[in-house]
Amino acid sequence: MPEGTTKLSNTRADQFRLRNFVEALIAADELEIVEARTELADLTKFMDGNAKAVLFQKAGPEETEIIGNVAASRSRLALAFGVAEPDLLPELLKRIAVKQPVETLAKDDAPVQKIVWTGDDADFTKLPVPFQHGRDGGPYLSATLDFTINPETGLTNLGCRRMMLRGRQEAGVDLNAPSDLRAIYEAASARGEKLPISFILGAPPIDYVAATMRIPTDETELLASLRGAPLKLVKSITNDILVPADAEIVVEGYLDEHGYVEDEGPFGEFAGYYGVMKKNPVFHLTAITMRSDPLFQTATISGPYIGRTDTAVLNTLKSEAVVWRALQTAIREPVAVNATGAGAGMFNLRISMRPRVPGEAQNAIAAAFGCLANVKNVFVVNDDIDIFDDDQVEWALATRFQPDRDLVIQSGMRTLPLDPSLYGERVGSKAGFDLTIANDKRSSIEFTVPAPPTLEGKTFDSVRAALEDGPKSYEQLMAAIGTRDGREVVLELEKVRADGNLSRLKEGEYCLSVKS
Repeated sequence: MPEGTTKLSNTRADQFRLRNFVEALIAADELEIVEARTELADLTKFMDGNAKAVLFQKAGPEETEIIGNVAASRSRLALAFGVAEPDLLPELLKRIAVKQPVETLAKDDAPVQKIVWTGDDADFTKLPVPFQHGRDGGPYLSATLDFTINPETGLTNLGCRRMMLRGRQEAGVDLNAPSDLRAIYEAASARGEKLPISFILGAPPIDYVAATMRIPTDETELLASLRGAPLKLVKSITNDILVPADAEIVVEGYLDEHGYVEDEGPFGEFAGYYGVMKKNPVFHLTAITMRSDPLFQTATISGPYIGRTDTAVLNTLKSEAVVWRALQTAIREPVAVNATGAGAGMFNLRISMRPRVPGEAQNAIAAAFGCLANVKNVFVVNDDIDIFDDDQVEWALATRFQPDRDLVIQSGMRTLPLDPSLYGERVGSKAGFDLTIANDKRSSIEFTVPAPPTLEGKTFDSVRAALEDGPKSYEQLMAAIGTRDGREVVLELEKVRADGNLSRLKEGEYCLSVKS
């Protein structure tokens, strides 16, 4: 139990339940509702590539309510945090820094334990678990968040994990990728011990963001901080793990001590392709608890539109938080970070900055390379480029980048093994693209973006009088005589030119000739 945890009773725990967030999605026009009866194998057709979350009102033969794609857009993450999209990362970082109370509820006060199935009643096939894509190894619980207690530290670990059903009370759990849970499990297995674990199913996007973070603390405290409110927990029925009392469903059990013995997969990975079948641990079900009106949740993970999957979008925020911290020490004025959804939320990273001296963009690239193994391609731009606008970044790449001057290649680096382009290798290379404008060129006309005239400036009696004051652009000359037409300036310049007194400067300003 986290330090400072208190025990309360008769406390409601509904502020952060998933159904309440559904109401917010409806109000924000972020939800598609499918009213017709839908078979479980047909859910993915509605979700893959959908710009909205999807609520199925009659899924499967039980006509269960199922929601998916909930966290699959930056706008929905911002909605969960109660901020505009540009403020999402600052809000996340602000909340991480503020601790919130962690409280425990009695079983009778915990909505998620209103219904309890144990023994033979605890049966995976009672849940409407979808079959997502054609070559999957079976139905998958794809939106589960795992809670475990590290026996060596007593701290709770939180993560995101998929589960492939292999029977009424067994599932394969993917523990191949480097993670805290993998390390905790392998240590328990080496000791010949089972590892108790509880999975929650049905939670708001903030909980999933917390599960992607890797911060050395009891991660129930991290979850409380990100919610920005006291976190209400309840002890699982068949183990000692505390889980959010406001979850929709909890799946309790243990990973057995036998190690990586289960053939799990294939299943779509976050990079958009199938992952091969793997050997993974076996999960044994001991209890299922739920609300009296549970909302089943599924997640989008792979497929042809990875930029619109829960996994990729959740990865973006985690990647951005890690890189932002590194940039704050590496350069003086970072402005924004964007780990693109189409880059699986980690492979392709964009950085906006205000470079003060030559080489700072290269420092930003090096910082991004080093702070997160998953980052592969880094694009650094000036702060006039909106890094969330693909067209603007493409424009910067086309007009501010010279490959022989601005491309940084670093080989032999630790990478993410699930990157399919590695072809099985354990180390790989990274590329940095310096798309910034050299400081001495920043104000030149060659890098000035055309904009509509504002016609602001000093006024004079004539164009000649304005030029006697000093060189002027055509716009300044129009403002000087108070015209919004422009042809009057042509006529007055013609007279000055006829007198042999008109010259032009390098960037187009008009001026009076210097008489020899």
